[in-house]
Amino acid sequence: MCVLNMESTLTEAELIATNMQSRKAGERLAWLYEQYGDRVVASSSFGLQAAVMLHLISEHAPKIPVVFVDTGYLFKETYEYIEQLKNKLNVDLRTYVPELTAARQEALYGKLWEGGADEQQKYAVINKIEPMNRALREIGGDIWLSGVRRAQSSTRKDRSFAEKQTKTTKVYPILDWADAQVNAYFAQNDLPRHPLEAQGYQTMGDWHSTVPVAEGENAEASRFNGQKYECGLHLDSGVQDFQI
Repeated sequence: MCVLNMESTLTEAELIATNMQSRKAGERLAWLYEQYGDRVVASSSFGLQAAVMLHLISEHAPKIPVVFVDTGYLFKETYEYIEQLKNKLNVDLRTYVPELTAARQEALYGKLWEGGADEQQKYAVINKIEPMNRALREIGGDIWLSGVRRAQSSTRKDRSFAEKQTKTTKVYPILDWADAQVNAYFAQNDLPRHPLEAQGYQTMGDWHSTVPVAEGENAEASRFNGQKYECGLHLDSGVQDFQI
């Protein structure tokens, strides 16, 4: 009697998600690199919890390239934090910048982040989506690792460990981590916190679109004047073909 191998019927994203379930975060990273090698690439914004994923990569899969998209609009403290983590951790950091400088963008289009949905989307395309798209093409990775967690926002609570997007398979090695687990990992591994966390910031992005959160407010209120939480980079539209 022939027994059907169920794994052979799964898509790549489903297979990865299934293998993530029973492993710890470090084991997930090691398994991904062992199975998929140069196809694997990670991204980091060097936000409030970025040190966790960067440390896990450093310890368990240091050959995975880490893409940092520098919008040119980050807080001074974020740039200082990047240098601190670079000196502490063993990661293959690749920095990408927008094709248009901040000065040129503002001369041509004004302050896009102050506009409506269309202007904000254009800002995301120029400063985040296009540079990340370019990074993936040049590095050749199509299995994209991110530190997204379900606990971070309502838009992420139903995500699977892996999902097929337009041109990539997105994988979230710490998707199931609660805030308490993140905090414990910082303490156990003596990782520095982002300097602005102590000033009430619960999320971290560009200086013009990120604010501290008042007592009792949800973290989602801290981005884009509370209009949205996602910048587009971690949505399915985040990797696509377009013209600036």
